[in-house]
Amino acid sequence: MKSLHHSLSLLFIVVCSLSWVSASANSHDDFLECLYSYHPKESSSITQVIYTETNSSYSAVLDSSIRNHRFSTPNTPKPLVIVTPLNISHVQATIHCSKKQGLQIRTRSGGHDFEGLSYVSHVPFVVIDLVNLRSVDVDVENEEAWVQSGATVGEVYYRINERSTNLTFPAAVGRTVGIGGSISGGGDGILFRKYGLSADNVINAQLVDANGRVLDRRSMGEDLFWAIRGGGGGSFGIVISWKIKLVHVPSTVTVFSVGRTLEQNATQLLHRWQYVAPNLPNEYTQSLRYQRRTPVKIGQRRFLPPLFHCGANDFIPLMQERFPELGLVKEDFIEMTWIESLLLLNGASNETSEILLDRSNRYSILPPSFKSKSDYHYLQGLWPQQLEVDEGGIALQNIFAYGGIMEEISETETPFPHRKGTLYKIYYNIGWLEEENNNSQRYISWMRKLYSYMGPFVSKSPREVYVNYRDLDIGRNNDDGKASYKQASIWGRKYFKNNFDRLVYVKTKTDPKNFFKHEQSIPPRFH
Repeated sequence: MKSLHHSLSLLFIVVCSLSWVSASANSHDDFLECLYSYHPKESSSITQVIYTETNSSYSAVLDSSIRNHRFSTPNTPKPLVIVTPLNISHVQATIHCSKKQGLQIRTRSGGHDFEGLSYVSHVPFVVIDLVNLRSVDVDVENEEAWVQSGATVGEVYYRINERSTNLTFPAAVGRTVGIGGSISGGGDGILFRKYGLSADNVINAQLVDANGRVLDRRSMGEDLFWAIRGGGGGSFGIVISWKIKLVHVPSTVTVFSVGRTLEQNATQLLHRWQYVAPNLPNEYTQSLRYQRRTPVKIGQRRFLPPLFHCGANDFIPLMQERFPELGLVKEDFIEMTWIESLLLLNGASNETSEILLDRSNRYSILPPSFKSKSDYHYLQGLWPQQLEVDEGGIALQNIFAYGGIMEEISETETPFPHRKGTLYKIYYNIGWLEEENNNSQRYISWMRKLYSYMGPFVSKSPREVYVNYRDLDIGRNNDDGKASYKQASIWGRKYFKNNFDRLVYVKTKTDPKNFFKHEQSIPPRFH
């Protein structure tokens, strides 16, 4: 009798699975039919940008922007359809037909989201990949540019530098990061101590909302314009393009990079660095990297690579005065152009600037598969040693000094709240080789243990997290994207602090039926 019960249970599961597949297949066919009929005159053009699992290019298109191979296993849920729109009408058609067929949408620009939320869902879904919408139109005279969301940070840097070597945009370090996703979470980076976040330098945007309307800053209103500049992607609509304010960089910047092992007093230097870095001039950007790779027994902390917007003659006396313990000498400093510094920061100093146009993941410091977390630090003090790395794992910890102009911008200026009083952002990463994906849980457990261990040394009430480093461990909506305000506020306040309430207000006003949703999307108030 017991074995019969087990057989019946198994049969029930199989039947349910088959019915879900059948429903998905019907949705898939109806969705495609809807797309072709949405704009009959454009049916031939939209055919060129639709990929289904029967298409030979489907896997290549899906995998092209997956930066974390933890989400490219055979068991990872795949989209029913991938759409790579060539114009806004293709985006409008995809939104219309997804709503009609009850499918969710995931929108991808660069694919760097740490939890795969731009291309993974556990309910039937469609991916809008903005790879074809990546133009960068630079207006040197007015020091502005219109940038489409599908452009990478590298493409933005390259196209601006192509027009002017003394203008740029304060964006992320990584050249393959999608500019749309980065801005939507705030976008800190190389120049944020001098010019603020990417989102602080956005002056207009073009967005398609849940009703398919194309809105600019004036027509969407200041509340929605506020929300999309740091409130996280996937909650309010699809931003097609951003009008950005360009900033000045000098002809020469100065960098240095030095490494110290634990045996060379790296811990003591880190202790001193905590007091020095946030109080340096705004023109100075510095991060510190700790990396430990088994079976290496001695971890190394590297001061990597700071950027100073002046020549070495100005930089050397400053560092000798403020940080003599580091023991820097003239030979440690290198002068270069702004674009050369970007190549150095991307580990591609031997390449020409055209490498910034390469959307592949060459030169990435991240391993193929990884789990990441983040923290913000307010009180200076010596931190504990990093925990031992599990055999086979690659541990990375980056510490980014804040201060500068970030001290002067209100935490309510945009949804990104980590401003005044923040000394550092800490980025933790544990990585492993792709063939180790079956054992990924042990590495993820290690990361959770480290995160718990660091609790006493970082921000509290809430323990703050950077929304562009998504972390589903801190809470999630249901798989269908639905969440109560109480559920969502658990992770929402960690990302946005009290700005979360205003984001919920904007969501309720602009997308009350919660069409744009994912595991950590902003919910309407009544859900």
